Amino acid sequence: MIEVRDLCKSYGDKIAVDHLSFTLRPGTVTGFLGPNGAGKSTTMRLILGLDRPTSGTATIDGKRYGELTTPLRVVGALLEAGAVHPGRSAYNHLLYLAQTQAIPTRRVDEVIDLVGLHDVAHDRVGAFSLGMGQRLGIAAALLGDPEVLILDEPVNGLDPDGIFWFRSMLKYLAGQGRTVLVSSHLMSEMSQTADDLVVIGRGRLIAESSTEEFIANNSEETVLVRAPEAVALRELLDSAGAEVSVDDDGALVVRLLDAERIGEIAGKAGLVLHELSPQRASLEEAFMERTHDHRDFGGQRSDTPDLAERGVLVSDRSTL
Repeated sequence: MIEVRDLCKSYGDKIAVDHLSFTLRPGTVTGFLGPNGAGKSTTMRLILGLDRPTSGTATIDGKRYGELTTPLRVVGALLEAGAVHPGRSAYNHLLYLAQTQAIPTRRVDEVIDLVGLHDVAHDRVGAFSLGMGQRLGIAAALLGDPEVLILDEPVNGLDPDGIFWFRSMLKYLAGQGRTVLVSSHLMSEMSQTADDLVVIGRGRLIAESSTEEFIANNSEETVLVRAPEAVALRELLDSAGAEVSVDDDGALVVRLLDAERIGEIAGKAGLVLHELSPQRASLEEAFMERTHDHRDFGGQRSDTPDLAERGVLVSDRSTL
């Protein structure tokens, strides 16, 4: 279990973490989300004892990280996969870590096989691709067979097969009763991986809930309707208090009325429906809606001038 209580961290006049509190349950994968600069990485560093909090506490199974006698056996972490000497082999890097924690040598071979690095285990890490480096970082996090995992952007550089493997592994580990905290900017991946969410912005807690609750509480349900007599149906729905728009292929997008009520209105008028589908918002849409006022580095809003109209060119290689 991870418990963060009234945690604060300042760097001079900059407040990175501002009275943050949350609790992570064993047996779940918790997604740690927030805009750039929200304080996610700083919070993870505070939990892992890499930074000293200005005030407040962060504990793992009731202890500060520095109080753990064999920390790799309690918590596995991946904050920066590239923090490995490039001249070492993957095997020797993991062997060194194992020896510092009295972890059996056989465990090195086990995690190397687990993450798919068997064929390059004795190659120098400096020649590894980004994805291979990520796999090595994951192997290091799993080395002590810990009960708690803290992972910062762990799927960076992984190919689709690697992402699917990693998602499946996290769910399996959580199913064994482990506590898993994972941060990512890939909302589509988080929606498939995270049971719960902790969302922060500007160092403060925005939301702590299940993924389903977060989406439901921060998005508006719509119903997609396709009908041969769409114009007539739209007039009836407008009269019933709905907000109706038309998408690019002519389907009606209905707000403020549920699917059952729409079906009743169409049936009473004798109108045929080809489709009547409630539309669930995506995690990305809910996240953007909930965090809009908590971003230090925001993108263009729909009510601002188009960049091209202002003479601003955006490269194909933009990472925005």
